[in-house]
Amino acid sequence: MYPTLFRFAGFGVPTHAFFVLAGVAAALLVFRRESRLRGEASPAMWTIAAGALIGGALLAKASTTWRFVAEGGEATITAILLHGGKSVVGGLAGAYAGAVITKRLIGYRRKTGDVFAPAVALGIATGRIGCFLTEQIGTPTSLPWGFVPPADVAAGIPYCPQCTTGVPLHPSFLYEIAFCLLMYALLTWMRDRIPVPGESFKVFLLGYGIFRFAVEFVRGNEVMALGLTGTQLFLAATLPILLGYFVRQLRSGAYRTTAAASTPIGSAP
Repeated sequence: MYPTLFRFAGFGVPTHAFFVLAGVAAALLVFRRESRLRGEASPAMWTIAAGALIGGALLAKASTTWRFVAEGGEATITAILLHGGKSVVGGLAGAYAGAVITKRLIGYRRKTGDVFAPAVALGIATGRIGCFLTEQIGTPTSLPWGFVPPADVAAGIPYCPQCTTGVPLHPSFLYEIAFCLLMYALLTWMRDRIPVPGESFKVFLLGYGIFRFAVEFVRGNEVMALGLTGTQLFLAATLPILLGYFVRQLRSGAYRTTAAASTPIGSAP
């Protein structure tokens, strides 16, 4: 809708890129805070964060390359980097892989998911503001909070034929922003309440995966097979693995807290 957020020194600042960078900055600030609160602040942690960022950026791009090329885009690295899309789900998978690979390369053995989880939640919430302002809104709705973009703005939204009809649309990205903010609050509250190290990130992945599968029905993305989008097909294959993991954890009693495990971080044991 608004590809240029503002102009500075004669140059237009792209809306989407601005909020992606703002999301990365927000995530790094939370990462810094969480690593300090947990007593894990170290150069090694920042090396792992760099690996996660690189892995996330690469797979976020790579996971949408096929669509860019299929729609007539040039199959060159320059064209893909400049004009290709990005996928949050692909970025999450890439960030996870990047962190794991980096930890193995530097020999870091401690769990880091608890430090990353709230940072990722707030980062996505911030970045999705740019998506709301520049991408397809959602499918038509009769709900009272449906959003009707102005006609001149709607005409410029890519892949959104319903945007020009003047009917209210699901503000799907606002749903996601609200969900990620709630997850951020929940993960912050859970900081000293889960006795299993590194579990917070798995909690986030499960929650986000379930939410994303559901919101895809009102986002208006292209259906690939079985009435589902590409993102939903990927989640349909991977979410059962996560669910199975948590079922095993619950059955084994892994989350039974003890007095020591429930002691708030920073408090005397």
